[in-house]
Amino acid sequence: MSPGSSVAMPSDVIFPLEGKRVWVAGHRGMVGSAIVRRLASEGCEILTAGRDVLDLERQSAVEAWIAANKPDAIFMAAAKVGGILANDTYPADFLYNNLVIETNIVDAAWRSGVGKVLFLGSSCIYPKFAPQPITEDSLLTGPLEPTNEWYAIAKIAGIKLAQAYRKQHGCDFISAMPTNLYGIGDNFDLNSSHVMPALIRKAHEAKLAGADSITIWGTGTPRREFLNADDCADACVFLMKTYSDFEHVNVGSGEDITIRGLAQMVCEIVGFTGEIVTDTSKPDGTLRKLMSAEKLKMMGWSPRKTLPAGIAETYKYFTERYLSY
Repeated sequence: MSPGSSVAMPSDVIFPLEGKRVWVAGHRGMVGSAIVRRLASEGCEILTAGRDVLDLERQSAVEAWIAANKPDAIFMAAAKVGGILANDTYPADFLYNNLVIETNIVDAAWRSGVGKVLFLGSSCIYPKFAPQPITEDSLLTGPLEPTNEWYAIAKIAGIKLAQAYRKQHGCDFISAMPTNLYGIGDNFDLNSSHVMPALIRKAHEAKLAGADSITIWGTGTPRREFLNADDCADACVFLMKTYSDFEHVNVGSGEDITIRGLAQMVCEIVGFTGEIVTDTSKPDGTLRKLMSAEKLKMMGWSPRKTLPAGIAETYKYFTERYLSY
Protein backbone atom coordinates (compact mmCIF):
# COMPACT_ATOMS: atom_id res chain seq x y z
CA MET A 1 0.00 0.00 0.00
CA SER A 2 1.46 3.37 -0.99
CA PRO A 3 2.05 6.14 1.61
CA GLY A 4 -1.09 8.17 2.27
CA SER A 5 -3.39 5.52 0.80
CA SER A 6 -6.80 5.25 2.49
CA VAL A 7 -7.60 1.81 1.13
CA ALA A 8 -7.80 -0.82 3.85
CA MET A 9 -5.66 -3.88 3.22
CA PRO A 10 -6.75 -7.18 4.85
CA SER A 11 -4.15 -8.43 7.30
CA ASP A 12 -2.68 -11.92 6.97
CA VAL A 13 -3.51 -14.50 9.62
CA ILE A 14 -0.36 -15.07 11.65
CA PHE A 15 -1.95 -16.82 14.63
CA PRO A 16 -4.80 -19.10 13.49
CA LEU A 17 -7.17 -20.21 16.23
CA GLU A 18 -8.38 -23.42 14.62
CA GLY A 19 -7.45 -26.43 16.74
CA LYS A 20 -6.18 -24.30 19.62
CA ARG A 21 -7.28 -24.18 23.25
CA VAL A 22 -8.54 -20.63 23.89
CA TRP A 23 -9.35 -19.31 27.35
CA VAL A 24 -11.81 -16.45 27.62
CA ALA A 25 -11.19 -14.96 31.07
CA GLY A 26 -14.37 -13.18 32.14
CA HIS A 27 -16.64 -15.25 29.89
CA ARG A 28 -19.79 -14.33 31.80
CA GLY A 29 -19.40 -10.61 31.25
CA MET A 30 -20.81 -8.70 28.30
CA VAL A 31 -17.57 -8.65 26.30
CA GLY A 32 -16.39 -12.09 27.38
CA SER A 33 -19.68 -13.74 26.42
CA ALA A 34 -19.57 -11.95 23.06
CA ILE A 35 -16.05 -13.30 22.47
CA VAL A 36 -17.28 -16.81 23.30
CA ARG A 37 -20.08 -16.42 20.74
CA ARG A 38 -17.62 -15.17 18.13
CA LEU A 39 -15.14 -17.99 18.74
CA ALA A 40 -17.79 -20.61 18.01
CA SER A 41 -16.98 -20.33 14.30
CA GLU A 42 -13.19 -20.51 14.69
CA GLY A 43 -12.83 -24.26 15.18
CA CYS A 44 -11.10 -23.87 18.53
CA GLU A 45 -11.68 -25.38 21.95
CA ILE A 46 -13.11 -22.66 24.20
CA LEU A 47 -11.99 -22.77 27.83
CA THR A 48 -13.92 -21.01 30.59
CA ALA A 49 -13.73 -20.89 34.38
CA GLY A 50 -16.41 -19.29 36.55
CA ARG A 51 -15.77 -17.67 39.91
CA ASP A 52 -16.90 -20.87 41.62
CA VAL A 53 -13.98 -22.64 39.95
CA LEU A 54 -11.26 -19.98 39.75
CA ASP A 55 -10.66 -16.81 41.78
CA LEU A 56 -8.71 -14.53 39.44
CA GLU A 57 -7.54 -12.45 42.39
CA ARG A 58 -5.53 -15.35 43.81
CA GLN A 59 -2.16 -15.69 42.11
CA SER A 60 -1.50 -19.31 43.05
CA ALA A 61 -4.97 -20.34 41.83
CA VAL A 62 -4.48 -18.64 38.47
CA GLU A 63 -1.02 -20.17 38.02
CA ALA A 64 -2.33 -23.65 38.85
CA TRP A 65 -5.36 -23.36 36.54
CA ILE A 66 -3.34 -22.17 33.54
CA ALA A 67 -0.67 -24.82 34.13
CA ALA A 68 -3.33 -27.55 34.32
CA ASN A 69 -5.50 -26.43 31.40
CA LYS A 70 -2.70 -25.31 29.06
CA PRO A 71 -4.43 -22.67 26.93
CA ASP A 72 -2.72 -21.69 23.68
CA ALA A 73 -4.30 -18.23 23.75
CA ILE A 74 -6.05 -16.03 26.30
CA PHE A 75 -8.57 -13.23 25.87
CA MET A 76 -8.39 -11.09 29.03
CA ALA A 77 -11.94 -9.78 29.27
CA ALA A 78 -12.20 -10.16 33.06
CA ALA A 79 -12.42 -6.86 34.93
CA LYS A 80 -14.32 -4.92 37.55
CA VAL A 81 -16.31 -2.35 35.57
CA GLY A 82 -18.90 0.34 36.24
CA GLY A 83 -20.05 3.86 35.48
CA ILE A 84 -19.17 7.24 36.99
CA LEU A 85 -21.08 6.60 40.23
CA ALA A 86 -19.49 3.20 40.82
CA ASN A 87 -15.99 4.50 40.04
CA ASP A 88 -16.42 7.43 42.38
CA THR A 89 -17.81 5.28 45.20
CA TYR A 90 -15.36 2.37 45.06
CA PRO A 91 -11.99 3.75 43.87
CA ALA A 92 -9.91 1.22 45.85
CA ASP A 93 -11.86 -1.71 44.41
CA PHE A 94 -11.53 -0.49 40.85
CA LEU A 95 -7.78 0.01 41.18
CA TYR A 96 -6.85 -3.05 43.26
CA ASN A 97 -9.15 -5.68 41.75
CA ASN A 98 -8.20 -4.85 38.17
CA LEU A 99 -4.47 -4.65 38.94
CA VAL A 100 -4.50 -8.04 40.65
CA ILE A 101 -6.50 -9.78 37.91
CA GLU A 102 -4.29 -8.58 35.07
CA THR A 103 -0.97 -9.17 36.83
CA ASN A 104 -1.97 -12.68 37.86
CA ILE A 105 -3.05 -13.71 34.35
CA VAL A 106 -0.17 -12.08 32.45
CA ASP A 107 2.55 -13.49 34.67
CA ALA A 108 1.02 -16.97 34.79
CA ALA A 109 0.61 -16.94 31.00
CA TRP A 110 4.32 -16.21 30.60
CA ARG A 111 5.35 -18.87 33.12
CA SER A 112 3.23 -21.51 31.36
CA GLY A 113 4.34 -20.52 27.85
CA VAL A 114 0.93 -19.41 26.55
CA GLY A 115 1.31 -18.61 22.85
CA LYS A 116 -0.68 -15.38 22.73
CA VAL A 117 -2.58 -13.07 25.08
CA LEU A 118 -4.92 -10.19 24.23
CA PHE A 119 -5.46 -7.68 27.04
CA LEU A 120 -8.72 -5.76 26.81
CA GLY A 121 -8.52 -2.19 28.06
CA SER A 122 -10.74 0.87 27.92
CA SER A 123 -10.86 4.25 26.21
CA CYS A 124 -10.67 5.93 29.62
CA ILE A 125 -6.90 5.35 29.53
CA TYR A 126 -6.54 8.52 27.48
CA PRO A 127 -6.01 12.05 28.87
CA LYS A 128 -9.14 14.09 29.59
CA PHE A 129 -8.14 16.76 27.07
CA ALA A 130 -6.56 14.56 24.41
CA PRO A 131 -6.90 15.88 20.83
CA GLN A 132 -9.92 14.40 19.03
CA PRO A 133 -10.17 11.85 17.56
CA ILE A 134 -7.80 10.19 20.01
CA THR A 135 -4.93 8.27 18.45
CA GLU A 136 -3.01 5.48 20.19
CA ASP A 137 0.04 7.69 20.78
CA SER A 138 -2.00 10.00 23.04
CA LEU A 139 -1.46 7.60 25.95
CA LEU A 140 0.27 9.24 28.95
CA THR A 141 0.37 12.70 27.36
CA GLY A 142 -1.85 14.43 29.95
CA PRO A 143 -4.00 14.11 33.11
CA LEU A 144 -6.86 11.62 33.21
CA GLU A 145 -10.58 12.23 33.73
CA PRO A 146 -10.89 12.34 37.57
CA THR A 147 -14.24 10.51 37.69
CA ASN A 148 -12.71 7.21 36.53
CA GLU A 149 -8.96 7.63 36.98
CA TRP A 150 -8.68 4.60 39.30
CA TYR A 151 -9.99 2.25 36.63
CA ALA A 152 -7.96 4.04 33.95
CA ILE A 153 -4.70 3.68 35.88
CA ALA A 154 -5.31 -0.05 36.30
CA LYS A 155 -5.94 -0.43 32.57
CA ILE A 156 -2.86 1.62 31.67
CA ALA A 157 -0.87 -0.71 33.92
CA GLY A 158 -2.31 -3.67 31.99
CA ILE A 159 -1.12 -2.24 28.68
CA LYS A 160 2.34 -1.60 30.08
CA LEU A 161 2.42 -5.06 31.62
CA ALA A 162 1.75 -6.67 28.23
CA GLN A 163 4.41 -4.44 26.66
CA ALA A 164 6.93 -5.20 29.39
CA TYR A 165 6.54 -8.97 29.04
CA ARG A 166 6.84 -8.60 25.27
CA LYS A 167 10.03 -6.53 25.66
CA GLN A 168 11.72 -8.57 28.41
CA HIS A 169 10.48 -12.09 27.70
CA GLY A 170 9.52 -11.98 24.01
CA CYS A 171 5.89 -12.82 24.77
CA ASP A 172 3.31 -12.28 22.04
CA PHE A 173 1.07 -10.19 24.29
CA ILE A 174 -1.07 -7.48 22.68
CA SER A 175 -3.67 -4.96 23.86
CA ALA A 176 -6.95 -3.70 22.41
CA MET A 177 -8.64 -0.51 23.64
CA PRO A 178 -12.39 -0.55 23.01
CA THR A 179 -14.61 2.50 23.19
CA ASN A 180 -17.87 2.59 25.21
CA LEU A 181 -19.45 -0.83 24.76
CA TYR A 182 -23.05 -1.99 25.03
CA GLY A 183 -25.13 -4.96 23.97
CA ILE A 184 -26.37 -8.39 24.97
CA GLY A 185 -25.32 -9.22 28.53
CA ASP A 186 -25.03 -5.58 29.59
CA ASN A 187 -25.50 -4.39 33.19
CA PHE A 188 -28.79 -2.53 33.59
CA ASP A 189 -28.47 -1.80 37.32
CA LEU A 190 -29.00 1.97 37.63
CA ASN A 191 -26.52 2.17 40.54
CA SER A 192 -23.59 0.69 38.63
CA SER A 193 -24.37 0.72 34.91
CA HIS A 194 -22.93 2.74 32.07
CA VAL A 195 -24.92 5.37 30.20
CA MET A 196 -26.41 3.19 27.44
CA PRO A 197 -28.03 0.46 29.57
CA ALA A 198 -29.06 3.09 32.14
CA LEU A 199 -30.91 5.05 29.46
CA ILE A 200 -32.58 1.91 28.11
CA ARG A 201 -33.85 0.97 31.56
CA LYS A 202 -34.95 4.50 32.44
CA ALA A 203 -36.87 4.89 29.18
CA HIS A 204 -38.50 1.47 29.52
CA GLU A 205 -39.63 2.04 33.11
CA ALA A 206 -40.85 5.54 32.29
CA LYS A 207 -42.90 4.13 29.40
CA LEU A 208 -44.49 1.49 31.62
CA ALA A 209 -45.24 4.06 34.33
CA GLY A 210 -46.71 6.55 31.89
CA ALA A 211 -44.22 9.16 33.14
CA ASP A 212 -43.99 12.61 31.62
CA SER A 213 -40.18 12.69 31.57
CA ILE A 214 -36.88 10.97 32.26
CA THR A 215 -33.81 12.63 33.75
CA ILE A 216 -30.27 12.29 32.44
CA TRP A 217 -27.07 13.25 34.24
CA GLY A 218 -25.33 16.51 33.34
CA THR A 219 -26.10 18.88 30.50
CA GLY A 220 -26.52 16.24 27.80
CA THR A 221 -23.92 17.97 25.62
CA PRO A 222 -20.90 15.66 26.06
CA ARG A 223 -20.25 13.47 23.04
CA ARG A 224 -19.59 9.76 23.31
CA GLU A 225 -18.70 6.95 20.93
CA PHE A 226 -20.42 3.57 21.20
CA LEU A 227 -19.65 0.10 19.85
CA ASN A 228 -21.72 -3.05 20.09
CA ALA A 229 -20.10 -5.81 22.15
CA ASP A 230 -20.40 -8.31 19.29
CA ASP A 231 -18.48 -5.96 17.01
CA CYS A 232 -15.85 -5.57 19.73
CA ALA A 233 -15.56 -9.35 20.02
CA ASP A 234 -15.12 -9.65 16.27
CA ALA A 235 -12.34 -7.03 16.39
CA CYS A 236 -10.62 -8.86 19.26
CA VAL A 237 -10.61 -12.16 17.36
CA PHE A 238 -9.34 -10.31 14.28
CA LEU A 239 -6.46 -8.80 16.27
CA MET A 240 -5.63 -12.09 17.97
CA LYS A 241 -5.25 -13.71 14.54
CA THR A 242 -3.54 -10.90 12.64
CA TYR A 243 -1.77 -8.45 14.98
CA SER A 244 1.53 -8.79 16.83
CA ASP A 245 3.15 -5.55 17.93
CA PHE A 246 4.09 -3.39 20.91
CA GLU A 247 1.48 -0.63 20.62
CA HIS A 248 -2.13 -1.11 21.69
CA VAL A 249 -4.92 -0.79 19.10
CA ASN A 250 -8.08 1.32 19.40
CA VAL A 251 -11.34 -0.53 18.77
CA GLY A 252 -14.24 1.77 17.97
CA SER A 253 -16.80 2.97 15.46
CA GLY A 254 -15.11 6.28 14.66
CA GLU A 255 -18.40 8.14 15.20
CA ASP A 256 -19.88 9.87 18.26
CA ILE A 257 -23.19 11.32 19.47
CA THR A 258 -24.25 13.69 22.25
CA ILE A 259 -25.71 12.14 25.40
CA ARG A 260 -28.97 13.99 24.71
CA GLY A 261 -28.97 12.68 21.15
CA LEU A 262 -28.38 9.18 22.45
CA ALA A 263 -31.24 9.59 24.95
CA GLN A 264 -33.54 10.70 22.15
CA MET A 265 -32.54 7.71 20.02
CA VAL A 266 -33.09 5.29 22.91
CA CYS A 267 -36.47 6.81 23.77
CA GLU A 268 -37.61 6.51 20.16
CA ILE A 269 -36.58 2.85 19.97
CA VAL A 270 -38.09 2.02 23.38
CA GLY A 271 -41.29 3.91 22.58
CA PHE A 272 -41.13 6.54 25.33
CA THR A 273 -42.53 9.87 24.15
CA GLY A 274 -42.00 12.02 27.27
CA GLU A 275 -39.56 14.85 27.88
CA ILE A 276 -35.83 14.44 28.46
CA VAL A 277 -34.76 16.52 31.49
CA THR A 278 -31.12 17.30 32.31
CA ASP A 279 -29.81 17.29 35.89
CA THR A 280 -26.96 19.82 35.76
CA SER A 281 -26.04 19.16 39.40
CA LYS A 282 -24.51 15.87 38.20
CA PRO A 283 -21.11 15.74 36.44
CA ASP A 284 -20.75 15.59 32.67
CA GLY A 285 -17.40 13.86 32.71
CA THR A 286 -15.16 14.36 29.70
CA LEU A 287 -16.84 16.68 27.16
CA ARG A 288 -15.79 14.57 24.19
CA LYS A 289 -14.13 11.20 23.84
CA LEU A 290 -13.88 9.96 20.28
CA MET A 291 -11.14 7.50 19.47
CA SER A 292 -9.43 7.28 16.12
CA ALA A 293 -10.33 3.98 14.47
CA GLU A 294 -7.90 4.48 11.59
CA LYS A 295 -5.24 1.99 12.69
CA LEU A 296 -7.67 -0.92 12.87
CA LYS A 297 -9.49 0.25 9.75
CA MET A 298 -6.25 0.26 7.78
CA MET A 299 -5.70 -3.32 8.90
CA GLY A 300 -8.97 -4.25 7.21
CA TRP A 301 -11.54 -4.30 10.04
CA SER A 302 -14.64 -2.18 10.58
CA PRO A 303 -17.83 -2.62 12.67
CA ARG A 304 -20.97 -4.10 11.14
CA LYS A 305 -23.84 -2.98 13.40
CA THR A 306 -25.28 0.52 13.23
CA LEU A 307 -26.09 2.29 16.50
CA PRO A 308 -29.91 2.18 16.08
CA ALA A 309 -29.80 -1.52 15.17
CA GLY A 310 -27.54 -2.30 18.11
CA ILE A 311 -29.77 -0.40 20.55
CA ALA A 312 -32.87 -2.19 19.25
CA GLU A 313 -31.18 -5.57 19.72
CA THR A 314 -30.04 -4.61 23.22
CA TYR A 315 -33.54 -3.42 24.19
CA LYS A 316 -34.97 -6.70 22.94
CA TYR A 317 -32.49 -8.58 25.14
CA PHE A 318 -33.37 -6.35 28.11
CA THR A 319 -37.11 -7.04 27.85
CA GLU A 320 -36.86 -10.74 26.98
CA ARG A 321 -33.91 -11.93 29.02
CA TYR A 322 -32.67 -9.45 31.62
CA LEU A 323 -36.09 -8.73 33.15
CA SER A 324 -36.78 -12.45 33.50
CA TYR A 325 -33.74 -13.13 35.71
